[in-house]
Amino acid sequence: MPALTNGQVASQVTQLVKDCESFRDQLSSARIKAMEYYDGEMKDVPADPNRSKVVSRDVRAAIKKVLPSIIRTILGNDKVVEYEPVNQGDEAGAEQATDYINYIVFPESDGYDAVQDAAHDALKLRNGVIRWWYDKKRIVEVSRHTGLDEAAMVQLVASDDVDVLEQSQSVATIDTPEGPKKITVYDLKIRRTVEKGCTRLAAVPLEEFLIHPDAMSIDDSLCTGISMKMRRSDLVAMGYDRAVIDELPATTKDNEKETEEFTRRRDVVDADDQVAKAAQEIDYYELYVKLDVDDDGIAELRRMVFAGGTAEKNLLENEEWDEAPFADLITERRPHQREGNSITDDVAELQRVKTVLLRQTLDNIYWQNNLQPIVQEGTIENPEAVLNPKFGQPIRVSQGTAVANAVDYTKVPFVAAQSFGMLGYLDQEAADRTGISEASSGMAPDALQNMTAKASAMIEAAGIGQTELMVRTFAQGLKRVFKGLLRLVTKHQDQPRTVRLRGQWVTFDPRHWNAGMDATVNTGLGAGTRERDMMMVQMIQQLQEKLLASLGPVNNPYVTPDNLYNSIAKTVEAAGLKSPDLYFTKPDQEELQKRMAADAAKPDPEMQKALMQAQADTQKAQLQAETDRLKLEAQTRVDMAKIEAETELKRYQIDQEIELKRQQSVAQVMVGQRIPQTQIGGLPG
Repeated sequence: MPALTNGQVASQVTQLVKDCESFRDQLSSARIKAMEYYDGEMKDVPADPNRSKVVSRDVRAAIKKVLPSIIRTILGNDKVVEYEPVNQGDEAGAEQATDYINYIVFPESDGYDAVQDAAHDALKLRNGVIRWWYDKKRIVEVSRHTGLDEAAMVQLVASDDVDVLEQSQSVATIDTPEGPKKITVYDLKIRRTVEKGCTRLAAVPLEEFLIHPDAMSIDDSLCTGISMKMRRSDLVAMGYDRAVIDELPATTKDNEKETEEFTRRRDVVDADDQVAKAAQEIDYYELYVKLDVDDDGIAELRRMVFAGGTAEKNLLENEEWDEAPFADLITERRPHQREGNSITDDVAELQRVKTVLLRQTLDNIYWQNNLQPIVQEGTIENPEAVLNPKFGQPIRVSQGTAVANAVDYTKVPFVAAQSFGMLGYLDQEAADRTGISEASSGMAPDALQNMTAKASAMIEAAGIGQTELMVRTFAQGLKRVFKGLLRLVTKHQDQPRTVRLRGQWVTFDPRHWNAGMDATVNTGLGAGTRERDMMMVQMIQQLQEKLLASLGPVNNPYVTPDNLYNSIAKTVEAAGLKSPDLYFTKPDQEELQKRMAADAAKPDPEMQKALMQAQADTQKAQLQAETDRLKLEAQTRVDMAKIEAETELKRYQIDQEIELKRQQSVAQVMVGQRIPQTQIGGLPG
C-alpha cells in the first residue's frame, strides 16, 4: 500500500481525538465535583431554607496538610535532579548537566510553579500532567529614544530587526573643552522584532489534556496531546502564516470542557465577549499520534498540529517525533490503571457526612439560643415584643391574665453534644483512610497537646510514612520530566552559553552531552519534621567524622571529603535554608587532590611520634649512661683515693714501726754496751 495522504491521516486522527475527548468528558464530572468540594461548594448537599449552610472543608484541609511536605521534600533541595552517566565518558557531561538544569534551565522554565501545580492536581484530581516544550516566538517591542547623536542613531537602527516608525531632528548646544558646540540630535520611535526561545514547563489543565482511553501510560497511548484555545496573534508569533491563521474559524463551544474550565477558574471568564480578530480564540490541537503513515508495518510517533479543527485543511504541522512531551504524575498508584487515587476520593464521603452533622449541630444550637415562643392569642397587647424582642422592652398582657399562662417557650433538647463525638470519629476515619495527620504537615503530634513521647513518635512515623510514599511516587513520575528537559536542551541549544554559577562564569555546551542519561529526582531525607531530618543528618555526620578521624581522608574506604560536604549541605537544607554554598564552600577536586598528595608525602604522625619517642628514649639512655659513667668514674676516683690513702697510711705505719724497731734496736745496743761498764766500775778494787 502507498503511504497515507494528509486526508487519510486527518480522518484517523479525528476519530482518535473523538475517543480522547469522550474519555476526557467522562472524567470531567468527577473533577468538577472535586474542585467544588475543595472550594467548599457542595451542590449535592443542598442546605434547607433558613437553616445552616456551613460546609466542612475536609478535602482542602487534608491537601493543605500534605502538600507543603511534598513540595519541601522535592523542591527544597538545590539539586532537584541529578543526572547519571549511562556510558563510559558521560561522567563530566552528567555533572555539567546536573548543574545546568538545576540552576539555570529549571528556574528559567518556571519549573517550580509547574511541579507545585501538578502536585496540587494530583492530590485533588487524581492526576497531574506536566508538559515541556521549546517556546520560540517573535516579540515586537516599540520604544522611543530622544537626544541621540548621529553615531548613536546609526548604531541603533543598523540592525536588520529594527524599523524606524518616527524620526525628528533638532539642533542642540553642548559644552566641549574648546567651548560651546552645536550638534544635530535625533528623536526616534522604533519597532524591534526579535525571536526569543527558551525551554518551558507547565502543568496542563486536565480539561485540555487528551489521552486515549485504552492507554495504561503516556508511552502506550495511541494519541496524546492538548486541546486548548489560542489567540490568533499567539499562533502568528509562533511562526505560522498569518494568512492561513486568519482564515481559520473561531473556537466552538464545548459544554463539558467549558464547564470544567469555568469551575477551575471560578467563572472569571466570559466566552461570549467580543474581541478584535487578532485576539480571537481558535481551537488548537497539539497531538502526538502513533500512525503507520509510511506503511512499513510499524506505527511511528508523529507530531501533528491542528488549528480550527482536525480536518485536512486545519493541519499546520505533520512530522515524525521522538517522544510525547508529557508526564503523568500521581501521588498514590492504582494497580493496572493510569489514573491515580486522590485525597478527594478518600475524603469526599466524610466531608458530606460532616457537613450534614455540622449543619444539624449548629441548627440545634441556634434553636437553643433562640427558643420559639408560645403565646396565648388575645392575651398579649404588643405581640411585636414577643416576635421581635428588644432589650428592656416590656411585654404587656391583658388585665386578669396570668403571666405564666400568657407566654411560654418550646423545650428543645440539646443534642449537639452527641455530634462532637461523631465528628471526632470522622476525623480519625479520614486520617485512617488517607494516612494524613498533623505529622504529615511537618508538625510533631505532641506540639499542641499532652502526649507521651512514645505515642507521639508512633503517630509521627505513621504520618511520615504515608507522606514519604506519596513523595516517592510523585518523584518517580518527575524522572520523565527531567529526561525530557535534558533532551530538549541538547536538541535546541545550538551554541555554548556562559552563565554565572556559584559566583563564577561557567560555559555550558549541551551539544556534547548524552541526551539519554538517566535522571534521579532527589527526595531529601524524608517528608517528616525538620527536627527529625536534622537529627538524622547529625547522626550521619558524627559517624563520618569518626571514620575520617580514625582512618584519615586519604584512601578512606568509607568516607571522602565530598561525602562530608554532602552531609553539611543536607544540614543546611534540613534547616530550611536553600543554598548551602552561601555558608560552606564545596572542596575543589584539584586542590583537594594536591592537599591529599601533600599529606600523603608527609610522614605518618604516629610513626613520627614513635620516632621522636625513640629518639627521646635514646637520648635519655645516652644521658643516663653518661651519668652512670661519670658516677662510676667519680666513685672510682674516690675508691682509688681511698686506697691510696689507706696504702699511704699503711706505708707510714710500716715506716713508723720500722723506725721504732730501729730505735729499739739502737737502744738495746746502747744499753748492752753501758751495762758491762757499770758492772765493771762497780766491782770492788
